[in-house]
Amino acid sequence: MGSPIIRDMAAADVESILEFNSDAVPAVSSLDNAGLEALVVQARCVLVAEDDFGPCGFLIGLGPGCRYASENYAWFSQRYEEFNYVDRIVVAQRSRSEGIGENLYDVFAADARSRGVGVMLAEVNTRPRNEGSLRFHARYGFVEVGAQDTEGGTKSVAMLEWQVGRAAVDA
Repeated sequence: MGSPIIRDMAAADVESILEFNSDAVPAVSSLDNAGLEALVVQARCVLVAEDDFGPCGFLIGLGPGCRYASENYAWFSQRYEEFNYVDRIVVAQRSRSEGIGENLYDVFAADARSRGVGVMLAEVNTRPRNEGSLRFHARYGFVEVGAQDTEGGTKSVAMLEWQVGRAAVDA
C-alpha cells in the first residue's frame, strides 16, 4: 500500500467526513451536513487524507474572523490576532497510528508558514479525556495555554498552542 496523500476536500468526500466525524464523537463535536457546509465556506482549508482504499481522515482549519459559534474558537479569537486553528481532525479507525494526523498537521503548518502565521491552535478534551489526542499534540510540540469548561460544563478542554516551526518532541 502506498503512502496516503493529503489533498483539498472534494464534494465526493462529504459522506466520508460525516461518517468519520460521527464515529469520533465525543472526541469531536457532532457534525451534520449543514454544519459541515457552514464550516467549509469559512475554512482556511479542509484537508482530506486518502489512501489506496479512499478517504481515511480529514482536518478542518480556520483562521481569525469567522462567524463560528464555537466556545473554543471564541476563546482563541479573544487572545490571538492571527492564527491557524484546527477545528477538528479525525482519522478513520482503520488508519490510526499510521502518521496520518501528523501529515495533516504538517500540511496545515505549511499553510500557516505561507501566510506568515506564527501559531497553530487546537483544543483537546480533558473531560471526557482524549488521551490519544493529548499524547499526539504533546509529541507534535503543542503546549497548554489555558483550559475551559464547555457545553454547559459537560466537557472540559485543554487549549493548546504550537509555535509554527517548533520541533516535535520525542515522547
